[in-house]
Amino acid sequence: MLIALSVVIPAYNAASHLKRCLNAVFAGSEAPSEVIVIDDGSSDNTREIAAAFPVTVLCTEGRRGPAFARNLGAQAARGEVVLFLDSDVCARRDVIERIRERFENDPGLHALMGSYDSTPGCPEFLSQYRNLLHAYVHQTGTERASTFWSGCGAIRREVFLQHSGFSEKFGRPAIEDIELGYRLTRAGCRIELDRDIQVTHLKRWTFWGLVKTDIFDRGIPWTELILRDRFMPNDLNLHLSQRVSVALVFILVALSFAVAISGDGYPLIPLFAIVFVLLARWWVEFATPHRPRTVSAVLITTVGLIAFLAWRHQMYGIIAPLTLSPALLFHRHRYAYSGRWPKLLRWLAISYTCCSLGAAALYLPANPLIFICCGILALLGLMNSQFYLFLAGTRGVPFMLAAIPFHLLYHFYNGLSFIAGTVRYYSSNPGERIRSSAPPAPTQQPSR
Repeated sequence: MLIALSVVIPAYNAASHLKRCLNAVFAGSEAPSEVIVIDDGSSDNTREIAAAFPVTVLCTEGRRGPAFARNLGAQAARGEVVLFLDSDVCARRDVIERIRERFENDPGLHALMGSYDSTPGCPEFLSQYRNLLHAYVHQTGTERASTFWSGCGAIRREVFLQHSGFSEKFGRPAIEDIELGYRLTRAGCRIELDRDIQVTHLKRWTFWGLVKTDIFDRGIPWTELILRDRFMPNDLNLHLSQRVSVALVFILVALSFAVAISGDGYPLIPLFAIVFVLLARWWVEFATPHRPRTVSAVLITTVGLIAFLAWRHQMYGIIAPLTLSPALLFHRHRYAYSGRWPKLLRWLAISYTCCSLGAAALYLPANPLIFICCGILALLGLMNSQFYLFLAGTRGVPFMLAAIPFHLLYHFYNGLSFIAGTVRYYSSNPGERIRSSAPPAPTQQPSR
């Protein structure tokens, strides 16, 4: 006998992705028992898009946040198992089938979470990097999970309601699913990660949106949650190697300041050149569709400033690679996806990038602090080598090189988030801290 499975999808201004999300659900090898879409006060035509499918549409009557919307959907669901999907993911054809099989074959399984796949929907560099980072974290997580994930996560409805669902303290997308997972784990529930249950993430990330989400919506509240429960599992984003990487990046930043102070800043010029070459691909790709004149002006100004400083300090070997880099990358971006000499351009980009990095590295001064910085960078590369090899294998070496500065920045602001979250936790009143249990699930009747 098949387990009845209800799909619950919260949606806020999701018109750009919701149709693809629902098409994927209904194109699966097995159909869910029901699909419930909760319109969380959208100002676009999200509700109309959902109504065009054979789904139940509920409304929150104003934006209440995904935690409230999911709780509302789970209350209205009739299935024994509730599968939460984000509105910006496309489930693979076998997702419903695999989840049903797991719960039918394992009565002791309380909750199950899937994974992002390695083919993000948005083609832009920053979105590819960010979504691939999520995919890698999921694919390398332990099978016995210590938390829950609502992007593609299933749970027995009885267990969900028994533990009061998601905490509605979070009025916007944050760590409501992680918080629920901590409560479930503390209560002895078994949550598992199945890497073969995969969805494609369609989200487009902007730089500032990425930083804001990681710091204010995840890093700080997650730190408060860790301090509340005194629980930091060696898994997912909290793996020991990630914690050590955060510490090393902070040491690297401190040493960079020391180098700048001790040598009047000129030893940092080769490092600036190296970082620019690594970031050039992102600059170029971002400039093409978004404000090309503004971004191009910033790009040219940055190149000119570093080249001028290199000339002033007689680092002439840096100037040519630095100034040719944007032109070659613009050319590569124009033709790389048109089918004209893609392999030649790919190897040209790899060779040129390596030569540019080598030329800049030759001008690193014989400063002990510089050698220590290089040693820390090498250690960081070694500790995160599996992720970098994953990027190289899925998107190529140039993509991997361009992603490294963003990954180092990711470690840096994760450290800042932990510091800010710790200060906020201990300076707040006990009543203002993240509660150890969620408030009761909403009792209002859903508006259909």
